[in-house]
Amino acid sequence: MAADTVAMKVSFRESDQSALPPRERVVTLPHGIPELTLGWGCVEWIADNLVHPNGSRKGLPFLITQSQLRFILWFYALDDAGRWLHNRAVRRLAKGSGKSPFAAVIALLELLGPVRVDRFDPAVPGGVVGAPVGLPLVQIAATSEKQTANTMRMVRALSHKRTKVARRYNLESGKTYIETPDGGRLEQITSSATAAEGAETSFSVADETEHWTPGNGGPDLADTLVQNAAKTGSRLMETCNAWVPGIMSVAETVFEAWCLEQEGRTAGAQKILYDARVAPPNTVLHEEPAEGEIGLTDALRFVYGDCFWVDMFAITATILSPAYPVSRSRRFYLNQPNAQEDAWVTLQEWSALASPETVVEKGEEIVLFFDGSKSRDATALIGCRMSDGHVFTLNVWQPEPGKNIDADAVDGEVTRAFEFFTVIAFFADVREWESYTKNSWPERYKDDLLLWAVPKGKQPQPIAWDMRSHVYEFAEASEMCLAEIHDGTFTHDGNWDTSRHIGNARRREYRGRISIRKESQDSPNKIDAAVCVIGARMVRRLVLATDDWDDRNTNQSWVVYT
Repeated sequence: MAADTVAMKVSFRESDQSALPPRERVVTLPHGIPELTLGWGCVEWIADNLVHPNGSRKGLPFLITQSQLRFILWFYALDDAGRWLHNRAVRRLAKGSGKSPFAAVIALLELLGPVRVDRFDPAVPGGVVGAPVGLPLVQIAATSEKQTANTMRMVRALSHKRTKVARRYNLESGKTYIETPDGGRLEQITSSATAAEGAETSFSVADETEHWTPGNGGPDLADTLVQNAAKTGSRLMETCNAWVPGIMSVAETVFEAWCLEQEGRTAGAQKILYDARVAPPNTVLHEEPAEGEIGLTDALRFVYGDCFWVDMFAITATILSPAYPVSRSRRFYLNQPNAQEDAWVTLQEWSALASPETVVEKGEEIVLFFDGSKSRDATALIGCRMSDGHVFTLNVWQPEPGKNIDADAVDGEVTRAFEFFTVIAFFADVREWESYTKNSWPERYKDDLLLWAVPKGKQPQPIAWDMRSHVYEFAEASEMCLAEIHDGTFTHDGNWDTSRHIGNARRREYRGRISIRKESQDSPNKIDAAVCVIGARMVRRLVLATDDWDDRNTNQSWVVYT
């Protein structure tokens, strides 16, 4: 099955990716090609000056694949004023995708090629004519020499003294550097952030950033490279495999920064260019997929795309070997960061249920669940359609530093939900929202509800469902919702905020049940929308179990359950 067929099979066409939550995209480069770019001239320079040093094309002009071409066009894309659209780039690709050879090509291009604006010219492809950097300083950086070995080996192979580019530009080569007659330099650095401070770089490659962790000074070195680039208006390109979550690697940190940009949570005009091709979330590690799943071979073809040099047979054999860990198969070859060991559910499992095209129409019967905080945590309102269990997000409010959630905005969303839908049950956590959950909302809506949150007892409550006194019931609901996700028994709208909260949720054992929790009490990674997903699914099940629901559907008459 061709790669585009696989993409369509999981409803993930490349042209549709920007509509998905960034963490769930299987292709992350912008769609199409930019109007203004130096990229066409860069590709021409590569073809004229570099040859393949090994492989089936040894001695032939360096062949840029279609996916590499699109990266180059976007990396060298400009706005009308000649400023870069992207001030930083990441190439996160599966193992064997040619990240190091490509990084070596771009490093030599930045040392010698037409990578700065000379003039605008609508007659040339991309509308811009490029010129070389004056006195370039290109650095290939990592926290150890071993990490830069592959890229520097390719740099030397592409530019040794017998190559066309070395003769044409009169290059002088050493083990860790390339120099030009007019003072340009390409160098390998594996030093500390302090030693790298202040270099007037024109371009930097940060190699294998999944290994750049606080333990080896990786984040500090990355910050220094970014600062050096900003000082000279230069840029940084990172290469990485999928990371192990939770070890605070630069690769994970930059991915999270890119997600925030894509979600519109940052203010800068220049963005990170993120190039990843990830196996669809419903990929299985065997060749007998069930309906709705993607088999291993098809997924590998999708992930590796136009990497014609990849030995699929060898990779498949490695993955299928019982001695090779599943976690490494998914991380290295399917390009999927492994979930935290204590993750409640993986984003791959969650995104497989996404159905953003599904619309809950006006007047449809739904249930609601609300989890709120005034300032410490997020506040969320999630709905679940009675007819099929489809989960949808009405809103997720993120607290701003030093400010409270806008209670009027929350109340307005609740009002709109009752006006637009037929809400037959509404459960809301009490803490910090007692005046709404016990007073104003019940006064307005209790007569509309088929099922009350606490229907019996000394103080029946139409809406208030205090989670502090329902910990075990919520843990049961969490287990049930997790099973439903694994079984694929419901769909959701693919909301970006809810997706992020689902990914933040961690397993918590409570009296033999698996509930959810935050990473830590003070973690900035919120889970309130995940709580509401579980709650909304629970409320729907409770409604379905009542006699009043049967009577409602049999007799078409309302009976308020109190």
